[in-house]
Amino acid sequence: MANAINWFEIPAKNLDRACKFYGSVLSSDIHREEIMGTRMGFLPHGQEGVGGALVEGEGYEPSDHGPLVYLNGGGDLAEPLARVESAGGSVIVPKTKISDEIGYFAIIRDTEGNKLALHSPA
Repeated sequence: MANAINWFEIPAKNLDRACKFYGSVLSSDIHREEIMGTRMGFLPHGQEGVGGALVEGEGYEPSDHGPLVYLNGGGDLAEPLARVESAGGSVIVPKTKISDEIGYFAIIRDTEGNKLALHSPA
């Protein structure tokens, strides 16, 4: 097993708003589809990497009390963090150094009320 996580889903009350937020923060297009009656916006990932989606549908309730998912913040965490508030979210914990080997993290709240983290080497 290469990764403990192979897929994740981030709940959304308003998929269009959530896709706009994550598209802005991650500087990426969010591809949308409806699968089995559930609206999904797929976050960027490589063929071999861990993937995930924003999901709007029955049983998906945004929360800041569940597991903390760390998204890739790119080469320098300052770049996506600078876009969080203008995209409608908020920064809970600013860019914080973990160690020289591990890099940096920050914790944000998205437009749906979910608490997530961003990680980068710089």
